[in-house]
Amino acid sequence: MDVDPRQYEHIAINDNDIHNIIMSYLVHNCFKETLESFIACTGMKQPSDYLEDMDKRKRIFQFALEGNALKSIELTEQLATNLLEKNKDLHFDLLSLHFVELVCSRKCAAALEFAQTKLTPFGKEQKYVEKLEDFMALLAFDEPEKSPMFHLLSLEYRQHVAENLNRAILAYANHPSYTAMERLIQQTTVVRQCLNQEHTKDGPPPFSLKDFLKS
Repeated sequence: MDVDPRQYEHIAINDNDIHNIIMSYLVHNCFKETLESFIACTGMKQPSDYLEDMDKRKRIFQFALEGNALKSIELTEQLATNLLEKNKDLHFDLLSLHFVELVCSRKCAAALEFAQTKLTPFGKEQKYVEKLEDFMALLAFDEPEKSPMFHLLSLEYRQHVAENLNRAILAYANHPSYTAMERLIQQTTVVRQCLNQEHTKDGPPPFSLKDFLKS
């Protein structure tokens, strides 16, 4: 269901609301220098409680993204004590990044030893068994990047784990785990999809966020 822009063009948007949305995005993603410039230009109040840990979060994120999971884990435990102990899924994913780095470096013996000491204990829970099998299967290939599990070696997988870690650290500090922009897009998408479902089969095509952003 497409809405005629003329129906909402007259609705006033408060500049401070827009500024807060942008600031939320910059804080979440640790763009500290850009945030400071933005605050200086707009006169917004500096979120001191966020800035204190921003540099630490950025380092943790970068280490995870680069595959240096052990350093990322070390810094996470300093910043958010017991977070990984309570969030076993995230802890497993971070440990798996280190395993993958060992595999990619062709350090198969070290990878196997690491898996046996750090990853195998997770196998006591059924939900980790399939994941463990996928990671261990990488050792069977001379070129793991060409294996059916190649996606586990990808930048996209590291990005996924790093983003989940960042969200978890923010939630641990009682900050929003998603940016205001993300929440607005999620809510808008759901509302538009619900409106579309109210129409008959002969109505307009399903709502597409991608197409909407292009319009």
